[in-house]
Amino acid sequence: MPSDSPQQMSNSSSISHFLLLPLADTRQLQLLHFCLFLGISLAALLGNGLIISAVACGHHLHTPMFFFLLNLALTDLGCICTTVPKAMHNSLWDTRNISYSGCAAQLFFFLFFISAEYFLLTIMCYDRYVSICKPLHYGTLLGSRACAHMAAAAWASGFLYSLLHTANTFSLPLCQGNALGQFFCEIPHILKLSCSHSYFRELGLIAVGACLLFGCFVFIVFSYVQIFRAVLRIASEQGQHKAFSTCLPHLAVVSLFISTGFFAYLKPPSISSPSLDLALSVLYSVMPPALNPLIYSLRNQELKDDLRKIIMNAFQKQ
Repeated sequence: MPSDSPQQMSNSSSISHFLLLPLADTRQLQLLHFCLFLGISLAALLGNGLIISAVACGHHLHTPMFFFLLNLALTDLGCICTTVPKAMHNSLWDTRNISYSGCAAQLFFFLFFISAEYFLLTIMCYDRYVSICKPLHYGTLLGSRACAHMAAAAWASGFLYSLLHTANTFSLPLCQGNALGQFFCEIPHILKLSCSHSYFRELGLIAVGACLLFGCFVFIVFSYVQIFRAVLRIASEQGQHKAFSTCLPHLAVVSLFISTGFFAYLKPPSISSPSLDLALSVLYSVMPPALNPLIYSLRNQELKDDLRKIIMNAFQKQ
C-alpha cells in the first residue's frame, strides 16, 4: 500500500495519486462512518429511485413540476454516487488514496451534478412562480418543448461549468505535496497544492461562477417574494394552503442546499476546524440527495399516492 505521508512533488505530472482526508483516526470510527455512509447512500438511492419510477410510470405526473423533479432526482443520484463510494472504500480498507485520474473524474462529475442541480432548482422556482403568479400563461410558458429546453440548458450549463473548472484546475503545476484537506476531490483543496501564479485563472473562473450562482440566488429570492405576495392575496384559506404546499418543499430543498454550501465556503476562518469543515462538507455534498426525496414526498399528496402504489405492487409481486 502506498505511504500515507504527504509527498513533495516537483510538478503535477509526477503525482500518481492524492491523499484524501481520513474520516476518523480509529478503526472503530472508520467502520462507523462506513455504516453511516452506507445507510445514507441506500436511503438516497431508494428515495430518488422511487421518485424517478413514480414520475416515469405515473402518466398523471407528466407535468412540468414533476418533470423537473425527475431531473433533480437524477442529479441527486449522481452526487451521491460520485463522492460517497470512494469515502466508503477508504473507510472500510483503512486507506486515503485516490488516483490522479480518479480525482479528476470525481471533481468533474461532482461539479457537473451539483451545478446542474442548482440550475434545476432555479428553473423549478420559475415553474412555481408561473404556476401561482401567471396561471393563465402556464401552458404557454411551460409547454413540453420549453421544459425540455430548460432542462437541457441546466444539464449543458453544468457540463460546461464543470469541464472548464476541471480542465483548468488539473492544468496547474502542483508542488505542495499531494494531501487534500477534504474527503473527496474539491477545487479549493487542490489549489492549495499549486505552486504557480496561474491559479489566478481558476480564481477568476470561480469568481465568474460565483456571480452566476449569485444571480440565480437573487432570482430565487425575487420569485419567492412575488409568490408569497400572490398567495397572501388568495381569498380562500384552502387555496392558500394548496399554493404553499407546492412551494414549501422546493423552498426547503433550496434552503438546505444553499445554506450549507454558503456557510461551508463563507464561514469566518476564526471558527474553522477540521471536524467542523468535515461535518459541513458532508452536509452540503451527502445529506441533500438523501433528504430531498423525503422533503418532496412528505408534502405532495399525488407523489405519496404513487409511491404507495409502487411499494404495494412490489410487495404483491413477491
